[in-house]
Amino acid sequence: MKFSLEKAVKIIMIGAGGTGGYIAPHLYRLLHTLNRTVKVIIADGDIVEQKNIVRQNFICSDLGRNKARVLAERYASAFGMEVYYIPEFIESEIRLLELLKPDSYYQQELVILIGAVDNNKSRQMCHNVFQKLDDIIYIDSGNGQYTGQVVCGIRCRGKTYYKPVADIYTDILENTDKFPTELSCAETAISAPQSIVANIMAATAVISYIYNILVLGTIQVERVTFSTKTVNMKPILEPKITKIKR
Repeated sequence: MKFSLEKAVKIIMIGAGGTGGYIAPHLYRLLHTLNRTVKVIIADGDIVEQKNIVRQNFICSDLGRNKARVLAERYASAFGMEVYYIPEFIESEIRLLELLKPDSYYQQELVILIGAVDNNKSRQMCHNVFQKLDDIIYIDSGNGQYTGQVVCGIRCRGKTYYKPVADIYTDILENTDKFPTELSCAETAISAPQSIVANIMAATAVISYIYNILVLGTIQVERVTFSTKTVNMKPILEPKITKIKR
């Protein structure tokens, strides 16, 4: 898959917790080196709690602050970039579609959606939005305590070339999950076990995709699965399709 090395870049990252927190510093570091217009918006409605300090990329002075704001202000400012963040959970397809609109009608943009969420209802929203857009790169990260996967879905000119995560792991589309704002206090207190190493490994895979797309202008891997126990990443190579340039 070929990508333009000249187009402006717009990245929307949904989720600023376990994985998103480790994506952020490397994403801003990478983007500030590019000789092209770039914009990153991080969205998350959660605040930093004491329990997050153990495995997420926050420090004690961040306690009580919005996660998206912490990451955007810390790393965008560090690399001299504009600070954009949304201190809310994105739970509306209309809202997400609006965010993913190119900023300029006069200049083509490469639009990338990063899903760093921990619930399938948010993934369902991202999946539906992916299907509605003619041009979109959707990189989704998901992991448990020791294993996980990163999937890169691609649509270009109204055609799906790489399947999004929910077309590969179809259980995501089952209506058994809730948005973060729909959870009760008791449900919010219960979270699936994850580890700092799994979060970092997932973030590394996401950044590798971003690097290959924006710096090398090509990717060869449709998705990656990983295990922290075996210290292993397994790539699933791209399907045999006609090459196009975005």
